[in-house]
Amino acid sequence: MRKATLLCLLLPVLSYAQDDRRLHLTLFGGLTNYQGDLQGKAFTLNQSNLGVGIGLKYDLTPHLAVRGGIMYGSVEASDRLSTDSALRARNLSFVSKIFEGNLLLEYTFFNLQDKKISPYVFGGIAAYHFNPYASDTLGNKVYLKPLSTEGQGIPGYTKEYKLTQFAIPFGGGIKFRVSSNVVLAYEIGLRKLFTDHLDDVSGRYVDQVTLGTERGAKAVEMAYRGNQLKGADPTFYPGDGELRGSAKAKDWYYFQGLTLSIGLGGSGGEGFGGGGGRARGNRLGCPRNVF
Repeated sequence: MRKATLLCLLLPVLSYAQDDRRLHLTLFGGLTNYQGDLQGKAFTLNQSNLGVGIGLKYDLTPHLAVRGGIMYGSVEASDRLSTDSALRARNLSFVSKIFEGNLLLEYTFFNLQDKKISPYVFGGIAAYHFNPYASDTLGNKVYLKPLSTEGQGIPGYTKEYKLTQFAIPFGGGIKFRVSSNVVLAYEIGLRKLFTDHLDDVSGRYVDQVTLGTERGAKAVEMAYRGNQLKGADPTFYPGDGELRGSAKAKDWYYFQGLTLSIGLGGSGGEGFGGGGGRARGNRLGCPRNVF
């Protein structure tokens, strides 16, 4: 009797381990945005851009999976669109393309062999590349890191930031089983960053003469742009050490949208790795819902 009970407990696991559709192709399409010194809201659709991704997922159990992929998106923000008059007067802006590779663990709360809908969560590690730029008064694209707009790399100021860094991705969503081989999900994925320079704004202004001497006139032009506004004093420039941004909180970026998961492999069994095992279990007289 004990042997039969143990066999009933192990059969679902063994049959799942033998299933040839544990590997899935994942496709993502949605929006990308960020939170930082030019976009203070924790979550907003304002100034969002398209985000896409592709990857693979491997089911370890009916609930736990490991997945990896690459993501591409673009984040941007402009002080001109701020509701804060002080930020509008600063007149900074940026755009950055983001290329990310990630490795995640995913937990699905309900077994999609039995249910059609289930919430899920995920977390892991990611490496990403960014490179903030802005358009000058002539509309030319100007990359901001080489300009050291806050003195990065200039003796006596902060150190330079790296354009390729690590992040901690995490989030969740809800899945809908379309068929035995296809799952559609809506998810939100946040990225905890270890830099405050995704938007090239973090600390304080650098002395105008020092910045011009070390990095040139273009650096001075792009570091403070309030003097380019209509009606502003074109000769004004903030003094050395005056607040430009806030380094108290690091920047974030996030993806939200639809993920399509398509099972790869043979067509045997019913659902995601469970049909054959259940049939064998029932023929042995095991309960249908062992777990």
